[in-house]
Amino acid sequence: MNALSSLSIEQVRDFMFRPEPLHRFPEDMSQIFFSAVKRIAEIHQGDASAIWSNSPSSATVVYRFLEFDGAGPKIASMAANILARDFKVAFVDYFSIDVSPDVHVGRVFGRLGLTPREAKPEQLIYRARSLYPVFPGLIDFPVWEIGRTWCKPSRPDCESCYMNDVCAEAQG
Repeated sequence: MNALSSLSIEQVRDFMFRPEPLHRFPEDMSQIFFSAVKRIAEIHQGDASAIWSNSPSSATVVYRFLEFDGAGPKIASMAANILARDFKVAFVDYFSIDVSPDVHVGRVFGRLGLTPREAKPEQLIYRARSLYPVFPGLIDFPVWEIGRTWCKPSRPDCESCYMNDVCAEAQG
């Protein structure tokens, strides 16, 4: 963090562009990254783990991520979800961690018959909350993976998908 917080915005921009862009939108991401490093340095005394230390509520962690420039509800919830699911960070609860309503989640939910095919992001979130209110975001990665691996936009591989037996689309 010391090395990162000593960089100027110009240096960050240079890293984002060279030798090849690190992001689809390197100009915007340069500013967002620079701002995030400054925020962690100033608000959290250079310790990013202060965002989630001492077992806060999931709502607190999502809120803290929302305070970063460029982080909306989807990114904030996804960041909290990754901490809980992949890094086993303990929170008091997990009910404020939602699914990330992307095209894969929407397609899988629609084909499974859980939501209408053209469900709005809010419908996907609230369906996940109704399915597993204790930790709605827990199903995010498996559903995303199904969408990327088997439940593709065209020519889905229903025969290989492990949701085949309960899928409205696969059952015809």
